[in-house]
Amino acid sequence: MAQTILDIAGLDRFLTNVTKGLKATTLGDTLNERGPFTLFAPVNLAFESIGKDSYDSLLKPGNARKLLDILSFHILESKKLLKDFRNGEKLRTINGKTLTVAIKDGQVFINGSKVLSRDRQASNGVIHSLNSVNLPEGE
Repeated sequence: MAQTILDIAGLDRFLTNVTKGLKATTLGDTLNERGPFTLFAPVNLAFESIGKDSYDSLLKPGNARKLLDILSFHILESKKLLKDFRNGEKLRTINGKTLTVAIKDGQVFINGSKVLSRDRQASNGVIHSLNSVNLPEGE
């Protein structure tokens, strides 16, 4: 059976925090669906910028809505490979909010977060890892 985005993220030791968060929300189920999706997955170290205690508290059931809002701000309902991104491009996330692409010196940034590993193909889309967590406005 082909691996979904959630399967691949779950096997990556650098993406355990985002995988835990996805599984704690309905997004885990979403990323096992047909897709296509693009997941901008913050690496584990990226969550330190919002504070380990803060992220751990987001994983608690009472904070599911806020966690869902943050993580859905990292998912597109389309498959976008690195070569598809254009400087200044606006990307609509599954929560209806917009991310902005910037390309500087050959590096791609999504809302200021640098794309690290890229184009990790899954049966239902693609994963790009990020060096920081993008927080929706007001978070």
